[in-house]
Amino acid sequence: MIEVKALVKTFGAIRAVNGVSFTVRRGDILGFLGPNGAGKSTTMKMITGFLRPDAGTAIVDGIDVAKDPVAVKRKLGYLPESAPAYPEMTVEEFLGFIAEIRGFRTAAARRAQVERAVGLTHLASVRNQTIETLSKGYKQRVGFAQALLHDPPALVLDEPTDGLDPNQKNEVRDLIRHMAVEKAVILSTHILEEVEAICTRVIIISKGRLVADETPAQLRARQPGARLDEIFRSLTQSDL
Repeated sequence: MIEVKALVKTFGAIRAVNGVSFTVRRGDILGFLGPNGAGKSTTMKMITGFLRPDAGTAIVDGIDVAKDPVAVKRKLGYLPESAPAYPEMTVEEFLGFIAEIRGFRTAAARRAQVERAVGLTHLASVRNQTIETLSKGYKQRVGFAQALLHDPPALVLDEPTDGLDPNQKNEVRDLIRHMAVEKAVILSTHILEEVEAICTRVIIISKGRLVADETPAQLRARQPGARLDEIFRSLTQSDL
């Protein structure tokens, strides 16, 4: 579903991403880990077509993002870190606006997609509130709702449980686990407990380079008896 081939991105003298390659199949929940500044968000922005790579490419459902970024965006649901939204809109207005942008032209079609997204992300109680009045956790849910609104075959989620309380985190994890049966999911997170709870594979990036691409069990087997955060530090030479 997603194939990343030797992606490179340089900002001035800094090579933020340096030859990163991996694949994500339908049914995978790929945990994308790395210390701050490792190149995770830059890689995700190149996959989703928000940044053009200096070299390499990303292919989503057979479509090269460099050749047809708009078609790739139709195949993806993207939740960036600190998901942007129009603060003066209500939740329902914003999701309706996103539905129209996504190509649902009739009122009935837009309503159906909004109802589905609101139900999946448990936003019914705040659907008529303006986004600026919501807590951080609810704003995060709105961002998640817009990412899955058009039922894409692939999801790219940058810190999807950021700001949520423990119960909300469990709800989102259950939702991701349920949706991943039919989708390919890339999940960037700093929460190693989250990786162990839902991820089927783990990629660790450090200083722009891939340093591990394994299942959680294979990662733990590197240092039997060690905690996952200890293994992470040994691979990245970084504190969490």
